[in-house]
Amino acid sequence: MTGWSYATTWETLAREVPDRLAVVCGDRRLTFGALDRRAERLAHVLAAHGTGAGDAVAISLANRPEYLEAFFAALKLGAAPVNLNYQYVAAELAHVLGDCAARAVVFHADAIDTMRDAVAMVGPAPARLLLAVDGDYEARLAAAPDGPAPRARPPSGDDRLFLYTGGTTGRPKGVVWRVEDYYLQGWEAARPGTEPPDPAVAMRAGKRAATLLPASPLVHATALGMATATLNGGGTVVLRDEQRLDAAALWHLVARERVAVMSIVGETFARPLLDALDLDDVHALALSSLRAIVSSGMAFTPATKQALLDRLPGLTIVDTLGASEAMITRSTVTRDGASVPTTFAAKENVRVLTDEGRDVVPGSGEDGVLAVAGRLPLGYHHDDAATARMFREVDGVRYATPGDRARVLADGSIELLGRGSACINTGGEKVYPEEVEQVLRGHPAVLDAAVVGVPDARWGEMVTALVEVAPGCTIDDSLREHARDHLAGYKVPKRFLAVDSLPRTVAGKPDYRRLRALALELTHA
Repeated sequence: MTGWSYATTWETLAREVPDRLAVVCGDRRLTFGALDRRAERLAHVLAAHGTGAGDAVAISLANRPEYLEAFFAALKLGAAPVNLNYQYVAAELAHVLGDCAARAVVFHADAIDTMRDAVAMVGPAPARLLLAVDGDYEARLAAAPDGPAPRARPPSGDDRLFLYTGGTTGRPKGVVWRVEDYYLQGWEAARPGTEPPDPAVAMRAGKRAATLLPASPLVHATALGMATATLNGGGTVVLRDEQRLDAAALWHLVARERVAVMSIVGETFARPLLDALDLDDVHALALSSLRAIVSSGMAFTPATKQALLDRLPGLTIVDTLGASEAMITRSTVTRDGASVPTTFAAKENVRVLTDEGRDVVPGSGEDGVLAVAGRLPLGYHHDDAATARMFREVDGVRYATPGDRARVLADGSIELLGRGSACINTGGEKVYPEEVEQVLRGHPAVLDAAVVGVPDARWGEMVTALVEVAPGCTIDDSLREHARDHLAGYKVPKRFLAVDSLPRTVAGKPDYRRLRALALELTHA
């Protein structure tokens, strides 16, 4: 094997355990052998159109088998898979397609008009192959020849993959990873100092990764990373091909497919999942197969964690802190009677740096930016300035600084404050929305909350909360008092605005750009 590559590993699994189930989606059940055959046929289609090593293949799909097929097919050819957000409008699609110079796009047929508009905005070069799932996709695969697709060289760990970040500010940026580094970062985060076993040897020994249900979209780095890691270990990935979060449907999938691990995006997924456990048809389900919930991407409150642990004996919750640019750290908690931690454990490769570049002193109360070393991306595609800001050298070591602000407590543990790009400056004080949002969600009348800064002549920015209230409830003084009981006065929202729902990204994170616009509109009204 030329370095660690998904394509090489999955081809090995197709030879060693061809009849083992790899992907489940509704009534569709693909074995490793079938997944390999379909990806090879797709590789033929891509190659016939001129796609080869180094070219970009954009994938704009919800959670369905074709996403993983396209990822696999691209890497078979040495091409770079690119995550393309299926919620983007034409101008946003055009930006990503032009930035990565995509030679092929795999997308859902419902978006054909939008995709054609996007391609027209980019221009004719290079000629792009458009493959519409539920359109001409199956016919093209059926017409492709059997056998290996033509490729200039075997898949390599030096091949590339792109993760375009939605971000809270600016246009999406393409994070460029070496395939081997992305392959290994997740493994090494959970098992420091070790290397994955040879896939052929592992399969002959009967090894098998736990069955995974990625609840968040594969376009999100956490879901993609966990799904691909599950396949690396010969495990089964269970997909739900719906863009809308349906907590009850997820629990039914856990029971039906005996799911062992579910990946989610923080409180946005966890609260509906917790509430759905009280539904009659969910309460009766056998959920004992579920051993772990892994969260990443946004805050996950201790109260919700504890409630899930109380309801699901034997469950482990793994709360990971990371971004498309790096896996930073993680905390793990089980139902053992101990309190749920609100901090992350310190690690040798993680530092908290002040704006001047020195280490934050534990227990000092000062905050800084999280910096992580280890396996990191090469940088941002076509953006040297952003690369220089994100990746810095400290004491001769290269670190990524995704923008998460944190404090170091006296015991050395890390208290996360929030993403600096969403920070509110009010009267000279810094307020991190996630800290305030967690407190507000702890009020019984609040279903969900988001906090933004609205321009204000006196304060610079006014801390403003948009609140989705529970049925039959209203916003009253008790919510403000609840916030005052848990937060310094300058962090307490000066205005609370009731909303029917909160704008979120495809991964379920708060869409702060849209939230600010909504807060301005409601404030002016």
